Amino acid sequence: MSKIEEFEGLRPLLFSIAYRILGSVGEAEDAVQETWLRFDGSATRPTSTKAFLSATVTRISIDVLRSARVQREQYAGPWFPEPLLTDPYQDPARAAELADSLSMAALLLLERLSPLERAVFVLREVFGFGFDEVASAVGRSEAACRQLLVRARRHMEAGRPRFEAARKEREELASRFFDALCDGDVAGLRELLAADVSMVGDGGGKAPQLARAVIGAENVARLLASVFPQMAQVDVTFEPHEVNGQPGAIFRDRDGKVLHTLALDVLDGQIQTIRAVINPDKLGHLGPVADAWAIDREVKQARRQPN
Repeated sequence: MSKIEEFEGLRPLLFSIAYRILGSVGEAEDAVQETWLRFDGSATRPTSTKAFLSATVTRISIDVLRSARVQREQYAGPWFPEPLLTDPYQDPARAAELADSLSMAALLLLERLSPLERAVFVLREVFGFGFDEVASAVGRSEAACRQLLVRARRHMEAGRPRFEAARKEREELASRFFDALCDGDVAGLRELLAADVSMVGDGGGKAPQLARAVIGAENVARLLASVFPQMAQVDVTFEPHEVNGQPGAIFRDRDGKVLHTLALDVLDGQIQTIRAVINPDKLGHLGPVADAWAIDREVKQARRQPN
């Protein structure tokens, strides 16, 4: 097998590792490409190509994350990971770990960890690498990696919600939610929302966004029931789609360009959190991006016109 064939066979794994460490599709793709360049430029073939490439992409991702954290601390408003519609890496033996680690909620918890803790947690807990492989990847002893993992688990378990709803149950709830959204049905929306539901948007200062999180079933239901019908008047549509392994949707303008994504956290038969990614810098990998400011102006203009 040639180098390129070996690499391409492992590309889905490498991207999935990098994405979970970085929370960015673009940065993960860049890390994978840099990994290829290093592999292609190496004069010797490693004993284990998988171990070598996984270690390389992990080290690159740690370096990128360290510099990215400064930018995230200065980010305008809430920061969310770039939405991922499909995880390219599948492993039936670790399906639960892979799915659990992909949700927006889990990725935001990972943001609490140091870059080393995050890398160790991802490699060990999500992908099941041995401690010897983890130690090689992060450049620490096995004992140090075990301590890093203990601290990472403590942080993750302290704040981790468990989305244990079966896929069919989540899909049915999401279907009811989007039906009620289309109809502007306040009561229908309210009964699907947890009492303390929160709705949050990530615009990064580059798109219209909520000034702050909207909290409570009544407030969120009324906001949604008023906003989407107004958006529909200017030909905004949506298509239901999993977003980071959770039920969600992609919203588009009249030309089919991506306006934003919506992801729903479901627990105990109710929607706990609604997260919208509106920042155009985080949507380009999904296709051409809409002008959210222009749509916002259209909506306001339509609102002022008499019925």
